[in-house]
Amino acid sequence: MVSEKMYDKLAELVVKKGVNVQKGQPVIINAAVQDAAFVRKVAGYAYEAGASYVSVEWHDTGLEKMAFRYQSEEVLAEVPQWKYDKVKYQHDGGACYISITSEEPGAMADVDGEKIRIANMARYSKMQDLMTYTMNNEGQWSVIGLPSLEWARVVFPDLSDEEAFEKLGDAIFAVTRVTEDNDPIAEWNEHDKEMIAHADKMNEFSFKTLHFTSELGTDLYVDLVKDHIWVAGGSITPTGIFFDPNMPTEECFCMPAKTGVNGIVYSSKPLDYNGKLIEDFWLKFEDGKVVDYDAKKEKESLTTLLSFDEGSSYLGEVALVPYDSPISRSGILFFNTLYDENAACHLALGRPYPENLKGGVEMSKEEFAAHGANDSMQHVDFMIGTRETEVDGIREDGEVIPVFRNGNFVF
Repeated sequence: MVSEKMYDKLAELVVKKGVNVQKGQPVIINAAVQDAAFVRKVAGYAYEAGASYVSVEWHDTGLEKMAFRYQSEEVLAEVPQWKYDKVKYQHDGGACYISITSEEPGAMADVDGEKIRIANMARYSKMQDLMTYTMNNEGQWSVIGLPSLEWARVVFPDLSDEEAFEKLGDAIFAVTRVTEDNDPIAEWNEHDKEMIAHADKMNEFSFKTLHFTSELGTDLYVDLVKDHIWVAGGSITPTGIFFDPNMPTEECFCMPAKTGVNGIVYSSKPLDYNGKLIEDFWLKFEDGKVVDYDAKKEKESLTTLLSFDEGSSYLGEVALVPYDSPISRSGILFFNTLYDENAACHLALGRPYPENLKGGVEMSKEEFAAHGANDSMQHVDFMIGTRETEVDGIREDGEVIPVFRNGNFVF
């Protein structure tokens, strides 16, 4: 059972290790209104760490659904200038961002998908140039999860509310490495070292291509950009501040070459996209682009994802995650990308992370594209890893080296 002490530890962890708040730095917290008590804990630790101010961006699923139900498409398509100015002000002040996720998976299932698409397109279009702040790690950012009754009911539908909430809480804190008696910051420091060692090994191999196969039918070749960099554990800002963007994290990730992906890939877990659950889907790639696809549930949402913009049907990330990771061993399907992507190898459609390319953070948009990188207004992870997933690395000279067998690293 999760104690109040453990909530305190989690709040301290995300402040000191997640975003690693520096003295005089603003802190922006994105959270649901239902998590106010925990947000106050986070704010307290942020101020103790020297934050100049803490600002909270509140949201509520019920209010958001009302907006989609009653607002016109014309209203949803307009993003006022003050919203842009507010975020730019935060960026200019060197803010770090903490996002707390506790929403019900699939909460937007009964909402008009076209309205969601219009609102998202408007927001992405308006804020596009500001996205580099987090995508380029110009400032620290971190995402953590918090148990909620609504989320627990989806994950454990056969349990009572009390049992479901307790079980989800136990799982979230366990995979985030927070217990009653441990030092989570010390454990995370050690975990980061182990993750970085995997990335270092992948960088030594300098593979040209990765070949994925699985018992689901996946048979996919993924070329990597030249001068790629595998990243794992945490990230570093241009000023040298180390932080952990995702808590938990088990992935070692890199950048695919935009036009170098060929074959077919099958999802191994559902994808919650814009509050709608896309289940049992597959994608066929030719020269990097998705040319065919299907899904047993929410194919329309998958279509929306792939057609969001030109880059949405190309890959922006390839990530290796051991099947025997703590999240996978829990046997729980969280219906939440933060957790499920760290239980299985995954890919991401859309925008890549510049840190995966040597000099990528300093490159112009044109230089980035010239190195084979994709471009998009979105970045959406989906899971492909299974118990039988195998990955081979292919070097420039054609040498094939096993990377994954039975779903896990061989080194």
